[in-house]
Amino acid sequence: MTISVSAGAAAYAKAATKLAVPGSTDAVKGTGSGFADLLKSALSDAIQTQKTGEAASLQAATGKSDINSVVSAVNNAELTLQTVLAVRDKVVAAYTEIMHMTV
Repeated sequence: MTISVSAGAAAYAKAATKLAVPGSTDAVKGTGSGFADLLKSALSDAIQTQKTGEAASLQAATGKSDINSVVSAVNNAELTLQTVLAVRDKVVAAYTEIMHMTV
């Protein structure tokens, strides 16, 4: 199964916009800087890193960029994606563990 970088970035952008919409059922209520704000900021940074990596790849394909900056940007995008996936896996594991707890 192949997933493009742009499709992954679009999915994260959609999730980030749900957090930002005040009337959304997925929005976290309250004000101040909390976990939701931290998560929103991290997702925004991850999306921007993915976009930068994709833009560098496109510039390399057209011959407008040097290989060092392309490799660096793509490597950063890959590392960011791996980090997001690792956090997601931990959240799913924690949720599963909580669901198996007896009350």
